Amino acid sequence: MRTIGALEAGGTKMVLGIFSQQGEELARQSLPTLSPEETVPAMRDFFAKHRIDALGVGSFGPLDLDPASETYGNITSTPKLKWRDYPLLKALVGDSGMPRAIDTDVNAAVLAEAERGAARGLTDAVYITVGTGIGGGVLSGGNLVHGMLHPELGHILLRPHPDDINPKGVCPYHDGCLEGLASGPAIGARVQGDARELPDDHPAFAIEAFYLAQMCVNLILTISPQRIILGGGVMERGALFPMIRKQTQELLGGYVQSPAVLTGIDKLIVPPALFPVSGLIGAYLLGKRALLQS
Repeated sequence: MRTIGALEAGGTKMVLGIFSQQGEELARQSLPTLSPEETVPAMRDFFAKHRIDALGVGSFGPLDLDPASETYGNITSTPKLKWRDYPLLKALVGDSGMPRAIDTDVNAAVLAEAERGAARGLTDAVYITVGTGIGGGVLSGGNLVHGMLHPELGHILLRPHPDDINPKGVCPYHDGCLEGLASGPAIGARVQGDARELPDDHPAFAIEAFYLAQMCVNLILTISPQRIILGGGVMERGALFPMIRKQTQELLGGYVQSPAVLTGIDKLIVPPALFPVSGLIGAYLLGKRALLQS
């Protein structure tokens, strides 16, 4: 039986899986994301033990995803300094010739949700993860979007909420970007504590919904997705969804005359069906594609 290795590389933990070619999960292991010197050997050992035939990786970024590049598969300008300019894909497979593929963790997640989850059967979808950081994967016309680089939706610029005490946000790169204003650390800085302990009606969540609704409006007007999937730890607070949907409609102001916005927004802006393993399943699907194309 041919097997496919899958890696969801996150800033906090690395989730490794072994799948049959048909998609049955055969093994899984999680490792803390320490330095490459501490983390990568254990990952190589895991995949070597299972004698995989292909590898798919969904990783935090930014990444070099140009197959013609000498640094294809490298993590580039990440704020995780120990991983900056690190050749992740090459470190895992070396020069073995094994079929391999790499993409962002959120592109992997949107691929999984489109094939098996909340966007199943659709050709145009966006997956946003809202947690320690914010990232977005885009499926357009049935294809994952890359272009010059890959989508970096966490750093789109937003209009500040009038009641936000920290309107510049917490991003070290940009003032007023989505990640700086709406990530978990941004909420924590706004309330000067742990937002997970706050009730649903706390004003911080109205501000959070305002920012995520702006994001949804921007996505609707630029990418025109059939589904916007909001995952990540922050979105486990389900009370945010109706607030985001309502504010999205209000911010659009009736301009987009689509039933999906006017009457079907509960099906347009949704939670993921595969959370918390969307990225891992997507990594398997990337590996499967590489195997079939080899």
